[in-house]
Amino acid sequence: MTKAEVITEIAQKTGVDKADVASSVEAFFKVIKNSLTEGENVYVRGFGSFIVKKRARKVARIISKNTAIIIDEHYIPSFKPAKTFVEKVKTSSKLKKKDKNA
Repeated sequence: MTKAEVITEIAQKTGVDKADVASSVEAFFKVIKNSLTEGENVYVRGFGSFIVKKRARKVARIISKNTAIIIDEHYIPSFKPAKTFVEKVKTSSKLKKKDKNA
């Protein structure tokens, strides 16, 4: 599902104009990005957490050149789903039907 499809579905279910939904969705993403950029995690109860993870400094290898490079410590954005969200996906009957058809 794309962002455009999400916007369309929200607009249909709520009766709110697509343009208003689009601006709300964009604003939501912007708040998430800005918060994570500032090192602040975002917690959405029942959905999950948008968090910043620290990756430690490490030595990597370029196999084709047989050389080692150092990758400095850095931060990456991450999403951790809530337990209720994970459980709902695990017990989804539609996903089980998809597996049988595949």
